Amino acid sequence: MDLSSHGSPVTIIETIASQLACSPEDKKVASYLDEQDELKHFRECFHIPKVKDLPQTDPVLVNDNEDCIYFAGNSLGLQSKKTKIYLEEELDKWAKIGVHGHFIGKRPWALADECIVELMADIVGARKEEIALMNGLTVNLHLLMLSFFKPTSDRYKILLEAKAFPSDHYAVESQLQLHGLDKEKSMLMIEPRKGEETLRTEDILAVIEKEGDSIATILFSGVQYYTGQLFDIPRITKAGQEKGCFVGFDLAHAVGNIELHLHEWGVDFACWCSYKYLNSGAGGLAGAYIHEKHSQTVKPALIGWWGHEFKTRFLMENKLQLSPGIDGFRLSNPPILLVCALHASLEIFGKTTMKLLRRKSILLTGYLEYLIKHYYSEDRNDPEKPFVKIITPSHTEERGCQLTVAFSIPIKSVFKELEKRGVACDLREPNALRFAPVPLYNSFHDVHRFIEILGSAITSAK
Repeated sequence: MDLSSHGSPVTIIETIASQLACSPEDKKVASYLDEQDELKHFRECFHIPKVKDLPQTDPVLVNDNEDCIYFAGNSLGLQSKKTKIYLEEELDKWAKIGVHGHFIGKRPWALADECIVELMADIVGARKEEIALMNGLTVNLHLLMLSFFKPTSDRYKILLEAKAFPSDHYAVESQLQLHGLDKEKSMLMIEPRKGEETLRTEDILAVIEKEGDSIATILFSGVQYYTGQLFDIPRITKAGQEKGCFVGFDLAHAVGNIELHLHEWGVDFACWCSYKYLNSGAGGLAGAYIHEKHSQTVKPALIGWWGHEFKTRFLMENKLQLSPGIDGFRLSNPPILLVCALHASLEIFGKTTMKLLRRKSILLTGYLEYLIKHYYSEDRNDPEKPFVKIITPSHTEERGCQLTVAFSIPIKSVFKELEKRGVACDLREPNALRFAPVPLYNSFHDVHRFIEILGSAITSAK
C-alpha cells in the first residue's frame, strides 16, 4: 500500500489490516508500517535511552536491553549522535588555537549562528534574513514584545489564550506593567466554551472581530502545550492584521512538529525554543523571526553590540550601524556550544522535509489514537473498559504529534507505573498525560508496544 496516499490514518490502518488478513490492532500492522517507513533510518541518528538506564524502571517489569519508549519529545527531544562530535570539535579547536577560533573552521565562533540559520529558516518557512538564533525563548519574546506592543489610548490590549504557557502569560503581564497598564483591562484572554477543552477557531476570530480595534498585539501559541491543539495560524494572522493588530506566535511546540510557512502567511513576529522537537538539549539556543516587511520600520528597543552591522562591528567606534530586521535584535555573540548541539539536529532535518515528517507524524499519531480508542472507552459508565479521554482534537489538521490523554483513575499512579515499565512521557496536572510519538525517531512498533504497556500500567494503578 502507498503510505504517501492522502487517506485518513484510520483508513490506512484498516486497509493494511485487511491486506494482511489480521485485525487492525495486530502487531503485524505495526511491523508493516515500519517496513514501509521511508524515514525509519533517521532513528539511528539519535541516542535512544535504554530502560536499564532510566531512574524509575523496575527490573522485574522490563527487559534491560530494550530501548525505552520515548514519547517525551514535546518536552525534551533526544540527543543526536553527532552532538558530542561537534562539541568535541569546538572544544578541541579552543584548546589548540584559543582566540583564533573566532574566524577559523566550519563554525567560526563569531559567525556560528549564521552558519546554521538557513537550516532553521527551512523548518519554519521563512527567509534566512528573517531569522535569528539567540537567547532563550522568553528573552526573545520580551525583546519582540518591546517592539511589537506599542499601546495607545485606543489600542492597549494583548489577546492571548487563557491557558497560555506560564512564561508567555508572565511575559504579557510584565509588558503591561512596564507600560503602566491595568492587566485586568488590557489582558484579553480567550477561553474554551463551557464543557470543552480546546478553543474553536470561529470563537478566536469572533473575539478579534469584536475587540480588534482596541487590540494592539495578538500572541498565540502555534500548538497549545497542554491540549496539543494546533491553531490556525494563517487565519488568525489574517484576521488580526485586517483589524490593524500585530500578530505573533510562540512556536515552542510547533517548530519541528508541523509545517510552518511564516513568510508566506505574513506572520509579524514569532519565537521558539529548540530543545523539544529540534533536539538541541536542555536550555538550547532559541530562535526569533520578524517578517521582512518590518525590516526597516520595526526597531529593537534594547540594543547590544551584536546588532551592529558585521562589517564595522569590530571597529568599536560606538557609532551604531544597526542591522535591519531581526539581526538588529541580537545582543551578544552566539554561544558556540549551544550552536553545536542545535547544528547536529538541524542537519538531520536538512536531509528530509517537514512535509515528509508531517505525513509520517499524522499516521504515527493516528495509529496511537486508533489503538487507544480500541482498547479504552470515553464513556465513564462503561464497566468493560477503563475510562480514557483524548483531549487533543481528533482532526489531524488541528493537532501535531502530541496526544493529551485524561484518565479517570489517579494520574500520578498511571504515570509512575509507566515509568516503571520504561516509558518516558509527561504528566500535566490536574489529570492528563502527554504522549508525543516523534516521526524522526519513534516507530510504529513503539506505539504498539506502548499500548500493551499502558494496559498493565492502568491495571496496576487502580
